[in-house]
Amino acid sequence: MTPPRGTSFTTTHNDIKNDERREWLRIDDRLLLEYRLFDEPAEAMNLYLPPVTEDTIATTVSKPTVDLLARAGETFTGSPLFPWVSKIDWMLETILKSLAKSHPGSVNIARLTDVDISAGGVGFNTPRQFQAEDVLALKLILPPFSMIETTARIIRVTAAEKAETGFHVATQFVELAGDDQELIIRHILQVQAERLRARKAAH
Repeated sequence: MTPPRGTSFTTTHNDIKNDERREWLRIDDRLLLEYRLFDEPAEAMNLYLPPVTEDTIATTVSKPTVDLLARAGETFTGSPLFPWVSKIDWMLETILKSLAKSHPGSVNIARLTDVDISAGGVGFNTPRQFQAEDVLALKLILPPFSMIETTARIIRVTAAEKAETGFHVATQFVELAGDDQELIIRHILQVQAERLRARKAAH
């Protein structure tokens, strides 16, 4: 059976438009983030950020579990895994705090960062002055435990609006695996749905 004229084109055209819309969905969020220039050694990650503190460590270690609790709620709280996850968090936090105290500067961890993110790129504030066209190595942790490692080209650098010093960089992903792009899109859609439910519940 021959499909009606124009059906194939319309479907393809709609699919492309839907993909484009999904790719440019964007939200403001707070995510664990690490970054460095692509050609710098791995130990340069988070260069120029303030030294970690006990609060920084506690926030970084607890963030994935807090996110999991927010999404799974009573299901996870009642799970036999919950006490083990809590114990692992406590042990890791204790070790990192001890290291940071005995060897200042030795603990280099992701920081909770305000970002604007889409499947096409990510923007964030930084105290470090980068240049347009710089390529960054990025690590992002999407809630609760999805690690994304990719590269991104800086397309714009401006003065940070809500900080006394620093810069806002807007980036475009250069090498982002299809699975990672889908993870970002799913995260954005889920956050949008959660915020919509929260707004409706507030009225």
